[in-house]
Amino acid sequence: MSLSRLVRHPQACPLREFCSRHPVRAEYRTGGQDETCVWRSPRRSAERAVLARKVVRMTPDREALGRTRIGPAGWSYPDWEGQVYPKRKPRGFDPLAYLAQYFDTIEINNTFYRIPSAAMTKKWAQRVADYPDFRFTAKLWQGFTHEGQASAQDETAFQQAMAPLQEAGKLGAVLVQFPYRFHHTPENRAYLQRLAGTFGGYPLVLEIRHRSWDRPQVYDFLRELGIGFCNIDQPQVSYGIGLTRVVTSPIGYLRLHGRNVAAWFAEDAGRDARYDYRYTDDELQEIVEVAKILSRRARETYLIANNHFRGQAVLNALELQYHLQRRPIQVPLPLLETYPEACRLLRPPPDPAAEAGAP
Repeated sequence: MSLSRLVRHPQACPLREFCSRHPVRAEYRTGGQDETCVWRSPRRSAERAVLARKVVRMTPDREALGRTRIGPAGWSYPDWEGQVYPKRKPRGFDPLAYLAQYFDTIEINNTFYRIPSAAMTKKWAQRVADYPDFRFTAKLWQGFTHEGQASAQDETAFQQAMAPLQEAGKLGAVLVQFPYRFHHTPENRAYLQRLAGTFGGYPLVLEIRHRSWDRPQVYDFLRELGIGFCNIDQPQVSYGIGLTRVVTSPIGYLRLHGRNVAAWFAEDAGRDARYDYRYTDDELQEIVEVAKILSRRARETYLIANNHFRGQAVLNALELQYHLQRRPIQVPLPLLETYPEACRLLRPPPDPAAEAGAP
């Protein structure tokens, strides 16, 4: 199937009952601006549309309706040895299954650099089979987003690679990440439309990094295509998009790239340097509030820490669990040895009322 053909696959979509291709407009407040965030499934009945309006217009301080999944981006980093993973590993140690003990989602980085075989993705699903609630998100291969050289054979290969994850019920979303140079133009909008047609069988989520895309008509366009929007926290350099609070499909998404301004566009900085950042507690509280907004407007929200260097993504993801779930959490022993202050996560969180001095 070629990207030149606009083909939809509504029956294959696992979230088709919440499809945003027929949006119902409703307003919500985000940072002083009104956004549109409500969907209805294809027009089957007026009653369903009415129900959708009732659900989203509940009081904004209610408990979040959607589930929030938290996890790191990737699991294969040499610098995680001895910091996230034990130095002396038992026989048969599996880093993916190890992380699945602590997180209910992991974003797959490998799929960005090369299209894996179906046999490989089937093994990934099998390695987390003991965790039925676990979900992957997978990045679309860079040939579709960065190189512009993808062929019809590549499209088929990627779809075949995703099939085992879908069949196992382990695929939560496919992240379509474009580089900073991908600006808002009519040509790029048309390309997104072709991508939506080709990969419409998956819950797609778009990540763009240039602020030219940050406009209401773009979000309406994504809703019409049924594509989710990836909110990102990135270093604020040049015309980079800021931290948004936008939901355009049943999938909410928030990626944390860190705030290492000095290294973000430095020519001599490698990948590890760009993502070498640890969020402070105050910064995490800001992220928590954004995540709460997304979870009130999405069926399921993915909160992914991509500041991977030295295991900081794992630490910050666990801290976000702690703040959002308001309960003690498990922490890998090597991480406690690397970051002793993480011991606080093993204890119940402070009572917010007590911290505020309530009687």
